[in-house]
Amino acid sequence: MPAPERAPAACLIGWPAAHSRSPIIHHYWLHRFGIAGGYSIEAVPPEGFAEFVQNLSHHGFVGANVTIPHKERALLLTEPDERARAVGAANTLWYEGETLRSTNTDIEGFINNLDASAPRWDAADEAVVLGAGGSSRAVVFGLLERGLKRVHLVNRTAGRAQALADQFGECVVPHGWDALGEVLPRVQLLVNTTSLGMKGQPALEIDVELLPAQATVADLVYVPLDTPLLAAAHERKLRTADGLGMLLHQAVRGFELWFGRRPEVTPELRQLVEADLAIVR
Repeated sequence: MPAPERAPAACLIGWPAAHSRSPIIHHYWLHRFGIAGGYSIEAVPPEGFAEFVQNLSHHGFVGANVTIPHKERALLLTEPDERARAVGAANTLWYEGETLRSTNTDIEGFINNLDASAPRWDAADEAVVLGAGGSSRAVVFGLLERGLKRVHLVNRTAGRAQALADQFGECVVPHGWDALGEVLPRVQLLVNTTSLGMKGQPALEIDVELLPAQATVADLVYVPLDTPLLAAAHERKLRTADGLGMLLHQAVRGFELWFGRRPEVTPELRQLVEADLAIVR
């Protein structure tokens, strides 16, 4: 008698990764669709990452999310698509036949969250993005793809901002942190991709009063959910998009690739993850 077919399962690979809320999201969707599948966290140190990814199916997985510190290395171990190559990092892996492919869903997670939270935000011509790390690359790519004419990239280390600007061309203008006072009054979108304002990290000191009245403020941080930056934006009655929304929207495509159904980001799912974030750990 043949062995029963194993239910499809995906995982999150990171080091560390225990803090992730991704299992809550994917188990919610599995339950909603009635799919007998699974999603787990796999804490894999850098020295074990290559072996784990190259044998992903043998470990029992049809695909995976990849998080810090493995996103860049995932490109070298998979067949990345145009988005992953452009950003220089992959966060979603899946099999196409025997080939392990990769993409970066941070781009669509960020853009789709903006669309849901602040419709017509893309009427803006210029934006300012704080930070020059991997998340910043995904945000800049998404903004340029959506048609913004200029992205001002502000970072404390000028060399990193310049390097990222060189990657994307003349539409991206690098600045030091001291240029914020000059740049903020000219933009309609402010995006924080740094860890400043995150629980346990230094505060993000920025004067949102300098932004135009029609500006939108987005923060990729989601712990705390209402960051000091977003709280200040709310005081000014500016439109906002928080980091939890991006987390939820970036998960959609991975689930579809692994389990064959396209899920929706619903208020019920958001409330479920918000409740978990509220638990003191």
